[in-house]
Amino acid sequence: MASFKLCVADPKTGKAYQKEVKDQEAQPFIGLNIGEEVSGDALGLEGFKLQITGGSDFCGFPMRRGILGIRKKITSKGGVGFRESVEGVRLRKTVCGHKINDSIVQINLKVLQDGSKKLEELMPAAKKEGKEAKAA
Repeated sequence: MASFKLCVADPKTGKAYQKEVKDQEAQPFIGLNIGEEVSGDALGLEGFKLQITGGSDFCGFPMRRGILGIRKKITSKGGVGFRESVEGVRLRKTVCGHKINDSIVQINLKVLQDGSKKLEELMPAAKKEGKEAKAA
C-alpha cells in the first residue's frame, strides 16, 4: 500500500511540520495533481485547507508541473530540479510527473486556510538534533 511523508508548510509562521501517513490515510492523495486543494479533515487537521505544492519519488527526483507520466528526462534551463550555475546553460534532468502515484514518497503541502486550533498543537514539532540537543 501507499505510504507518504507529508511536509506541511505554514506561510504565516514560516515553519514546516512533518507527518507520515500509511494505507487508509494515504489513499485520498493517490491521483491528485500539483496545485489541487485537499481538506485537512482526513489528516486530523480539522478546518484546514491544504494545497499540494510538489513532492519527490523514491529515488529523490522532484515532481514538476506539466509533466505527464511517472518519470521523464527533460532539457531545462531553469525551474524545479535545476540549479543554474552559469547563465544560459541547459541541462538534461530527470523529473517526476505532476500526478501522485505509488512511487511518490514525499508530498509537500501549503496551508491555505487555518482551522480552529493552531497547527503547532495538532502536529508536534520535530526533535532538534545536533549541537543544541547534545548541550541539553
